[in-house]
Amino acid sequence: MTYLTSLPADAALLQVFEAYPRTARPLLEFHEALLRAESPFTVAERELMAAYVSGLNDCGYCHGIHTATAEAFGVPEGLLAEALADLDGSAVDAKLKPVLRYLGILTRTPSRLTPADAEAVYAAGWDERALHDAVMVGALFNFMNRMVEGLGVAADKSYFPTSAARLHDHGYTGLAARLES
Repeated sequence: MTYLTSLPADAALLQVFEAYPRTARPLLEFHEALLRAESPFTVAERELMAAYVSGLNDCGYCHGIHTATAEAFGVPEGLLAEALADLDGSAVDAKLKPVLRYLGILTRTPSRLTPADAEAVYAAGWDERALHDAVMVGALFNFMNRMVEGLGVAADKSYFPTSAARLHDHGYTGLAARLES
C-alpha cells in the first residue's frame, strides 16, 4: 500500500513516476544510461546486479521486477535465489562473483570496502569501467530500494512478469515516454 494518499493504495512505481514526472524523468534517463547503454557488463548482468542488491535489501518490489527482467534477458531461473543464499556455492559465473561480493559489501557495510575488494574485481578480469558501472548499479538500486520502501510501493508477484516484459521490450525510455503526456 503506497503511503502517497493522492494515489490509489495499490499504485505501482509507474504511477508514482506519473505523479512526479519532474524527478522521474531524469531518474529514468539515468536508469537507461546505466542499465541499457554500452558497458563491460551485459544487460542481463546489470539486471542481475540490480536484483541482487534489491534482494540483499529485502526490497520485494525491486527484487521481484529485476529478477524477472534479468531472467527475460537470459539469466537462468533460480540463479538469483542461489546467489542470495550462497554466492560462493551458486552457479553464478566465477568472473561475476567478485563483482557481486563487492556489491554485497557496498550494500551492507560500505565503509568496509577496501582496495583488496576492488583488486578482486580486477583479478577476475574486469577493468576500471566495469568497477565503476557495477558501483553505479549498486548505488542506484540502494537508492531505488529506499525510495520504493519509503513510499510504500508494493505489488503482487503477478505484476513482476508484466513489468519485466515492458523493461525488456522498451527499456527505461519506454517508461519515460509515458511521462510525456
